[in-house]
Amino acid sequence: MSDKHDLELLISGHAPVISIETHEERRVLGIITQSATQLYTPLFKWTVTEGLQRLDINLDPQKHVADPQDVLRHIKSSELQGLYVLLDFNPYLSDPVNTRLLKEIAMFFDGNKGKLILISHKLKLPESLSRLSVNFQLSLPDTATLEKLIKQEAKTWQQQNNSKVRTDRETLQRLMQNLSGLSFNDAKRLIRNAIVDDGAITESDLPEVMQAKYKLLNQDEVLAFEYDTAHFSDVGGMKKLKAWLMQRQPAFQNDKDHPAELDRPKGILLLGVQGCGKSLAAKAVAGIWDAPLLRLDFGQLYNKYVGETERNLRQALSTAEAMSPCVLWIDELEKGIASGNDDQGTSKRILATLLTWMAENKHSVFIVATANQIHSLPPELIRKGRLDEIFFVDLPDQEGRESIFKIHLDKRNIPLNDLNLADIAASAEGFSGSEIEQAVVSVMYASHTEKSAINTQMLKDEISQTRPLSVIMAEQISELRHWAKQRTIPVD
Repeated sequence: MSDKHDLELLISGHAPVISIETHEERRVLGIITQSATQLYTPLFKWTVTEGLQRLDINLDPQKHVADPQDVLRHIKSSELQGLYVLLDFNPYLSDPVNTRLLKEIAMFFDGNKGKLILISHKLKLPESLSRLSVNFQLSLPDTATLEKLIKQEAKTWQQQNNSKVRTDRETLQRLMQNLSGLSFNDAKRLIRNAIVDDGAITESDLPEVMQAKYKLLNQDEVLAFEYDTAHFSDVGGMKKLKAWLMQRQPAFQNDKDHPAELDRPKGILLLGVQGCGKSLAAKAVAGIWDAPLLRLDFGQLYNKYVGETERNLRQALSTAEAMSPCVLWIDELEKGIASGNDDQGTSKRILATLLTWMAENKHSVFIVATANQIHSLPPELIRKGRLDEIFFVDLPDQEGRESIFKIHLDKRNIPLNDLNLADIAASAEGFSGSEIEQAVVSVMYASHTEKSAINTQMLKDEISQTRPLSVIMAEQISELRHWAKQRTIPVD
């Protein structure tokens, strides 16, 4: 069904108040005007700057009723019932006089032909009006609409520049996929931006479209975004994790060649010792699948106002759906859902919201949750069915430590010819990846102070002066590794 048809059903219904929360004011006004014409209903528009204006017979605005209370009293006393569209009335809803006037009008309109239509980018009706109202939401453009928009913008550019827009079918398909989840006007704007710079829609336009889309959707800045994740696919090691991901890539990307009976992968939990590369593994998932990576920050998510935290989470999950196919990285999961005595039940509500979404989600949003404390996680979250698998990121072995040393030494242009990496790595047994990196950083300071080249002994001396976490918290880490040995899959 079309937006026009759905709106006409509400106009013909019994609810006297229709609330519309949208940034597309001009578009929704056009739909209301068409509906009013077809239903032979008088149509009025009010703004605080112009006052009240009748649109169906194109009369001049009545500026003497520009004040919110004046227009409400005018509507209440008028014998002409019709559609009264109030634009950006939200700031005036906090006034109890306005609220009462709106309620009295709504009760008078109830069951009659009159309707109050409130349109704003943000609307929160008082409880006294909520039971007398219905909400209308503009639908997002589907694939056919997006393709039509692209053709319209390409035609406009061609008429202005006397040249055809260059592209290919595969790029067009990906562009339409990247535009899904955006409003009509936002999609149109991004299509125009992709075309105007060079008269072509190419592969290079897609990252810019995706980043612009993310900024439009993530106004509350709850999610961090990284589109260019391809380089993380080259991360060393993680053989078992990579093999698992490659098996499921066609189903995640909804590849036309994958069997329909294969379920879409839902997500994984990365458990491990702190500093051993869980974050790197999360980024590697997005890199291997060549997908945008969204990081959910629980620190940004929580809000001191009751109910806002759950709203923030729902908004973040909605953004992830609109960005699909994508990887949603929930870092340090236990910090977001660990219950406390002073959170007024927020953690439980967050968990319930997340579980409901995980059960109902139909989009290609793959969750990568990372955690350090498995015992802090509720069993209903980590059971099979919620997430597909639990992987364990352990302390690196001898080969892994050599590889990590090489990466960080190369990164800092330290020559490897005179270094015995096997000897150095052996002396760093029990070190995590981050501790190995810090040892390299420290030895560079020592080298600079002593004005001498870095050698094997200097690195071994630095390592010997460090007590890694596996020693400082030996009991806890040993318990975690023992638990994971029987219950998880190692990434390597």
